[in-house]
Amino acid sequence: MNNIQLSVVHRLPQSYRWSPGFVGIKVEPLPVDEVNVKSSLMGLKLLSHEDMAAWNVMQKLQQSLADMQIESTVIEWEGQPCLFVDSEDESAVMCRLKTLGAAIAEKITALYPF
Repeated sequence: MNNIQLSVVHRLPQSYRWSPGFVGIKVEPLPVDEVNVKSSLMGLKLLSHEDMAAWNVMQKLQQSLADMQIESTVIEWEGQPCLFVDSEDESAVMCRLKTLGAAIAEKITALYPF
């Protein structure tokens, strides 16, 4: 799990759902009016790794979540491996990632932009 400690993970800004007929294989962004749908997905991507290293780290993250009985899937999204989990599991997933030593990149909104 050493690679995870050097990982920077970013939550994708949208909510997602499985594409019809492609459950576990392909996702699509949820329309804004459906964002709070119970079966929505949250996506995570790595900012710190690319190519095969990113796939390897994502597989390790997926296994770590499986150890906690949290279902997740690693698929390609916009050319990068991304980990998708049920939005209801977001808090548990973020806690697990922090426990493993992954850095969580979060959007910062300035109160006083220059």
